[in-house]
Amino acid sequence: MRAPVSVKRGMEMLASHSGLLHIGALLDKMQLRDQLNNLENIHCVDPKFSHSDILFSMIGLISIGKPDYDAIEIFRAKQDFFTKALKIPACPSSATIRQRIDLIGQACEGILKGQSGFLIRSQAPAITPISTSAGQFVVLDIDVSPFDNSKTKKEGVSRTYKGYDGYAPIFAYLGLEGYLVNVELREGSQHCQKNTPEFINAALAYTRQTTDAPILMRLDSGNDSKDNFPDGRWEKVDFIIKRNLRRESPLQWAQLAKEKGIERICREGKSVWVGKTTVGLKGEALPYPIVFEVTERYIKKGQRLAFPDIEVDTYWCSIEQLDAQEVILLYHDHGTSEQFHSEIKSDMGLERLPSGRFSSNSLVLHLGMLTYNMLRVIGQMSLEEVQKDQLPVSRKKKVSRRRIRSVMQDLIYMAGRLIHTGRKWFISFGQLNPFAELGQRIYQRLQGDPAPA
Repeated sequence: MRAPVSVKRGMEMLASHSGLLHIGALLDKMQLRDQLNNLENIHCVDPKFSHSDILFSMIGLISIGKPDYDAIEIFRAKQDFFTKALKIPACPSSATIRQRIDLIGQACEGILKGQSGFLIRSQAPAITPISTSAGQFVVLDIDVSPFDNSKTKKEGVSRTYKGYDGYAPIFAYLGLEGYLVNVELREGSQHCQKNTPEFINAALAYTRQTTDAPILMRLDSGNDSKDNFPDGRWEKVDFIIKRNLRRESPLQWAQLAKEKGIERICREGKSVWVGKTTVGLKGEALPYPIVFEVTERYIKKGQRLAFPDIEVDTYWCSIEQLDAQEVILLYHDHGTSEQFHSEIKSDMGLERLPSGRFSSNSLVLHLGMLTYNMLRVIGQMSLEEVQKDQLPVSRKKKVSRRRIRSVMQDLIYMAGRLIHTGRKWFISFGQLNPFAELGQRIYQRLQGDPAPA
């Protein structure tokens, strides 16, 4: 029988979140500190901490998945590494963070969005486009994803379309990597179309600050409105929007599909017609072609139906060169944005926002936007390093994006030993850490130093 492992407490200074070095390095790449410290009309009487010290501390908490004010207290007693990684003079208390975020509110959201766009443009390894028969496009997925804040009395919490109380923020993700270019916190009961045209224009403006590539914008049926069609000021912007049938007759669509569509028999008792039309059900001219997919079932769950069950899906598409089946597949890929929602809500723990004030929660969500993009950049850099030199942590199958949870577990939660010698501070990784070399390469890359041989 093997001897059991004993537990003892040593005197070494160990950091359990040494990956915060990467977050601090990325914050240094932006002009964020000066802009936050010079906010207009936001004055704190005799402040011990600057605005940037407070918000950088909150970013540090969000990057380790603890976006709660009280989580800062665990770093106050042993604050050496947390403060050094984020380059702040000291660790503020939870009360100080709460009061300052309440004071700042939504005053710096534009700064955070602008600097987030600068981060993507300057640091992201790539913004991967999709290939279609009409050329390459960078996708811009816009969608609402409710946050469950049930059994709370927070300002703005109300009934969402998911059937629980919470918020209903809207997000805009860019590229196959899912960089977040715009976000807006909304009350839970707000209709998804309200203020969406303004949100789309802002998202396109931030996107154009990031890339000049052709854009393919995708929205679901909740945003089926001509107000969401990009206007003439946006060049090289196309869209696919799922239509809301409203009072349109499925029988009429089935008749049109049988006349103009291509039939595909999936199995006995089920047929599908796919096609494209430039004329509406009433013979009216359409502003853009409509792609349709009509499914007719005569047998359902083994039972033959007296009347066919008809299911109709239709889509606005501004790219005439695409055939109907390709448009449908491109829209189905829009579902990938649900994974990005999950990473923000679950991996980063931002679903239940920490404050009772709407403006404070909006600020925390925007800090989460910047943190999400920093973690995404770190993850994509790690993929490049792994694929470049085949480091030991490489995976058997090639992946195009690392999930935020994997980035946090592999690179942010790395344990390291903090050493002070020769008037310098060092972080030392143990020999048993499989991600040590990868973490070192990314940090040196962010510092601008050449990677080790």
